[in-house]
Order: sequence, then C-alpha cells, then structure tokens
Amino acid sequence: MKLKRSVGEIMRLVPIQLCRPGMRLGKKVFNEEGLVLLAEHVELSQRMIERLAQYGIAHLYIEDSRTDDIVANDPLRDETRREALGTIRTQFKKVMLDSAPRYSVGHSFIGKAFKEALTLIIDDLSQNPNAMIMLTDISVADDYLYRHSLNVCIYATMLGLSDGYSRSDLTMLGLGALLHDIGKTKIRMDVLRKPGRLLEEEFEEMKKHAEFGFKLLKDEPNIPLLSAHCALQHHERMDGSGYPRGIVGADIHDFSKWIGLVDSYDAMTSTRVYRKAMLPHQAMEQLYAGADTLYEKSKVEHFRDKVAIYPLGVTVTLNTGETGVVVDVNGQFPQRPVVRILEDADGQTIRQPYELDLSKQLSLIVVGVGDVKLTNVI
Repeated sequence: MKLKRSVGEIMRLVPIQLCRPGMRLGKKVFNEEGLVLLAEHVELSQRMIERLAQYGIAHLYIEDSRTDDIVANDPLRDETRREALGTIRTQFKKVMLDSAPRYSVGHSFIGKAFKEALTLIIDDLSQNPNAMIMLTDISVADDYLYRHSLNVCIYATMLGLSDGYSRSDLTMLGLGALLHDIGKTKIRMDVLRKPGRLLEEEFEEMKKHAEFGFKLLKDEPNIPLLSAHCALQHHERMDGSGYPRGIVGADIHDFSKWIGLVDSYDAMTSTRVYRKAMLPHQAMEQLYAGADTLYEKSKVEHFRDKVAIYPLGVTVTLNTGETGVVVDVNGQFPQRPVVRILEDADGQTIRQPYELDLSKQLSLIVVGVGDVKLTNVI
C-alpha cells in the first residue's frame, strides 16, 4: 500500500551544485543559531548559491511546478529541530571545555536541558507515530557530532513509538540516543576531528568514547542509568565482536541494540571529510549483511519497514541515466519509490514528465541521490 500524497507547497530537493540563479527556495535556510538566512520564495542569485555552498549546505528545496504535489514533511517542526540542535551544541561544548579531571559532567542542569529538548521531539513525533521516517533538514552544516546525535535520536524514538514503547521507555531510549556519543567530548581533538581515516592507535583512542560517555552520565541528575548504559553499549554487537566489553546479544539492552543499528545507518549515509556517503540502499544492504551477527534481525526488518530511505522530494538518478524526483513511497517497499522523471539520460529536460514505480519495474534501480553516485553499475 502506498503512502497517501498531499497537495501543498511546490518543492524539490536539489543538490547545491545543480542550483541555478533564478530558482526560488521552497523552504527556509537556517544558520547554526537557528536564524533564518534565506526565507521561502527567495529568488537565488549566483552569489547566494556560492555563499550557501561555502556554509556547507549540500541541498536546497527548490520550487518547481513539475513537482507541485509533493510535500516534504520533516518529522520535526523547524522550531523543535533548532531547539534540539542548540541544546546539543551548547551542552556538548560545555562538557568539551570542562578540563576538570573527573568523569562527571559537573553541570546539574545538563539532564534537565536534554529532557526538555527530548520532550519537544517526542511530542512532535507522536503526532503521527505510524508515519514513515523521512529525515529532511536544510540548514548550515553543523558539526557532525551534533547532527548525528539528533538524527540517531529521531530514528530511535520513531522506531520506539512504532514498536509501542511507553512514554517512560521512549524518554530513556531518546535520552540514550541523544547522548550516545557524548563521550566523544573527552576524545583528543586531533583524533576526533582528523580529516582522514584513523590509525590503529587513534581508533583505539576513539573507542574509549563509549566508556567515557557512561562515566559522564551514570551519576548525572535527570539522566536515567539505563540511558547511560546506552552510551556504554551502542557499539556492542550480537556476536560479541563489539566494544568496549565484547558482550553478546542476550546481554545487550534492547535500547542499545536500536541505537547501535541506527547509529551505524546514519554514519554510513553521512558524508565525511575522508569519504562520501553511501547510498541509502547500500547502507541497508550492509545492515542486512550483519543481521543476527552484528544487529538483531527483527530490528533490521522493522527499521527497513519504517524508514523511507528515499524521502519525498529528493532528486535521484536511475541506472538508465534518467534523473527525477521521488514523489511517492511504497509502504511495503520503501526502498523502491515512485520516481517522476524530469531529465533524460543526456540531461535534457523532459517536456512531459512521467512516473516510474520501482516496486513494479524491478530492472530499475537508484544509482544516485543528489550528488552521490554509485559507481560500477551496469
């Protein structure tokens, strides 16, 4: 069964490299402090496009009459996203700058601040607990640690909601997800922000973040001990190959299993300084390859069924060379969306766009999302 389409704002998610002067914005663009850089309907100039690219913005929502029935609904209100990112950024920086030789956050308000942010997140996501998860955020590129922490929280909380978790359990899971990487604030900066792959000894240093996070959180007011254990266990794996303790599936808490799964997916689908992002279906294949060895198979399956790996409005390229935009998500096959073709294989605009349902045309596959392309495709 397909997800029902809505009629609303005209927009299409376009890579910044493909944006041209004269295009109009379909959604606001925010800076790190949550202030509006550019409002909806603003006509882009070449200078604007160049400045946005310098800020690290990879995509923009663009008005397009050919896609006027697509509404790209973010699971979070803009206000909630800005509030949550601001809390993560502010509190993580405080912990990072605290040079005291103790493994306690030392700020009694940190738990309260994160609980307030999480309450907003849960309230937003609870408005439609059975919705497919679509992460669509356009803002100045923030520090990966902050964006990743929020993304993992959104994924984990939505999965908990769809799995019937109580409000109390959602709070513990959500806090564990928001704070799963807080231990990285105690990793040496030259290791944490190294623009390349880590050497073996550097990786061993990075692995300490799980234990650091637990020590930071375990005695913190307003942070449940179970949330602290999420920081400790999110790199443990079903077969005992994870760290820091190498425990096996039965000894890993369910919350940590969820967080470990979505942490891996978001990391694989995020562009880093030293590598390009994987395409979403490639990351999903990696999760399936690790089902029941690295990740619990039933959780991988639930994740597959609840995450729209190609969100509405995103620009995709097919193995035919044609380029289009995702206009519908097949609920039973979210990895096989409906694509409206806008350009032919030669990059020429199609006068009369048409739609291809990838769930019915199995020879067609997505080989590019925005500016990320899959190589060696026949």
